[in-house]
Amino acid sequence: MRFSAALIDLDGTLVNTVPDLADATNAMRTELGLPPLAVDVVAHYVGKGADHLVMRALSTPLNQPPDTDLFQRGLALFNQHYEAVNGVKSRLYNGVVTGLKQLKAQNLKLAVVTNKPAQFVHPLLLALGLSHYFDLVVCGDTCAKKKPDPMPLLHACNLLAVKPETAVVIGDSANDALAAQAAGIVSLAVPYGYHGGRGVQNLPVDDIVADIEDAARWMLTQPPRQVSPAGTP
Repeated sequence: MRFSAALIDLDGTLVNTVPDLADATNAMRTELGLPPLAVDVVAHYVGKGADHLVMRALSTPLNQPPDTDLFQRGLALFNQHYEAVNGVKSRLYNGVVTGLKQLKAQNLKLAVVTNKPAQFVHPLLLALGLSHYFDLVVCGDTCAKKKPDPMPLLHACNLLAVKPETAVVIGDSANDALAAQAAGIVSLAVPYGYHGGRGVQNLPVDDIVADIEDAARWMLTQPPRQVSPAGTP
């Protein structure tokens, strides 16, 4: 039995969104009377959703979380600024378009599974010409829990009507790898994304691929691996 679906992360896997996220984060900080952060600092905060990004950005440099009022003000400002710049500087990584075409040519069902809120995901996919490749989009606010919880991946499999053991997760971070592991889904990691300074060589994945095009080749040549269902030894 061959693979039937690919569940692909967005930020750091398909798209380099850090330039826009950094602009929105620093616009938020400026309005709150805080100095801007370096782009590479913001990159370390990406991948767990907007709430996490804002919380971390407002905890720097004092390493102390903001109070509830400051966090809510910051989140509202971040959302306002990010909506204005979403997709402006973001760029597809090499191999994305070719890889997606090759995955579609394998008759695979494709889904984006991201921790990014829906209000930003759909405009970004449209702006970068990716929407038509995907059968499903699962966003950070689609399910009650985000990655690294397996819920979004299992939700995607359910809606795509595929068994988790016939799917592959393609991501760039521990969130993707741990969610896939918990869901009993084979996972691949790309080395160029936002892994918080932790090399992908240290992630619990089945293999490391150069990009989405390489992932498509991997899926074409590899049989599905025997993965225990989630919750079993």
